[in-house]
Amino acid sequence: MTFSKKDFTATNILIAITVIAYIIQINIDSGSLFMGLNLYFLLGHFYWQPLTSMFSHGGIAHLGMNMFVLWQFGNMLERFMGKKRFLLLYFITGIITSLLSFLYIFYVDIHVNLVGASGAICAILGYFAFFEKSQRSGIVTWILLISVAPLLLGLPIAWYAHIIGLIVGFLYAIVEKYTILRRRY
Repeated sequence: MTFSKKDFTATNILIAITVIAYIIQINIDSGSLFMGLNLYFLLGHFYWQPLTSMFSHGGIAHLGMNMFVLWQFGNMLERFMGKKRFLLLYFITGIITSLLSFLYIFYVDIHVNLVGASGAICAILGYFAFFEKSQRSGIVTWILLISVAPLLLGLPIAWYAHIIGLIVGFLYAIVEKYTILRRRY
């Protein structure tokens, strides 16, 4: 198997790092609690959790679904934005989404352990929705569907992280657009 230069996109590297992080997570004692975002963030001073929670997952199906969507939309956006802007979008919106989701669970159920890249991925979709108005309603509908349908099936998902991510990504796009416009004038 040979790899070409196009295989080494920032998105594909993020996917590889996420898979490696998941392998580490499932092979260390209490890996999910160590890498997820939970009460230890405050009590145990685990300050890395808003970042590492984006790379840990609740199971192989969770990981697979998130990486498939990241692969689809991440590679597309990265082609238009470039590596640096895409990585800034992913990490800034992902960490903000993690922190806002933690704030939500702090008041609702502090015993939740937040894991997954869904918040950052939904932020990417929110960013995309801002610029692609024709796709906006479809993206919002899809995010609502992936947030509500699992709940109806009794699956424990952080639906609020999806909604928060969508909003954070949309706001990030607004800030970026008007910051770039200001620099031009």
